[in-house]
Amino acid sequence: MLKMAFGAFLLIAAGALPAAAELGDDGLHKEDWFTITFRDMAEDIEAAKADGKRLAVIFEQRGCIYCARMHEELLSDPEVRDFIKANFHVVQYNMFGDEEVTDLDGEVLTEKTAARKWGYVFTPTIVFLPESAPENISVRDAAVATMPGAFGKWTFLDMFRWVAEKGYEKDEHFQVYHARKINELRAAGKLDAE
Repeated sequence: MLKMAFGAFLLIAAGALPAAAELGDDGLHKEDWFTITFRDMAEDIEAAKADGKRLAVIFEQRGCIYCARMHEELLSDPEVRDFIKANFHVVQYNMFGDEEVTDLDGEVLTEKTAARKWGYVFTPTIVFLPESAPENISVRDAAVATMPGAFGKWTFLDMFRWVAEKGYEKDEHFQVYHARKINELRAAGKLDAE
């Protein structure tokens, strides 16, 4: 009887845990809420805008431990996931992939040549695009913010919030915004004073 009760407890507890993203054939973790597109940057920006959202592109690579951490610890966190889903279309790119991409300037590239052209060398790298698609410039020049590498929950979430609030158009630099948000969490008792 005790074994059955313990087994039932384990099943219930396992269901309460966030589901880990599955690995795709390309070795990248797949979130079921990521947006699948034809990778035409101008069209993707406009599609996100039509849904009242912004476009964020995540560059990842096979075997990236920081990408795995991002999926397992950040994108599975309900607070992080729900905010991003409500405010962004997220499109995943493979840093060394061969899928075709159309840059904002009209140049047709592969994912890997796009990463080189745009200067992205770390994974994960998240690129935040403007609300409307500009013409005749590359994604690198059009991006309103870029987050290279892996960060903790609050830095990660605050970057998405800062972009959603158009902080890049204001006088408050992201680092000042983030420090203010951390202090607000501490004052509310939601974060340790470390």
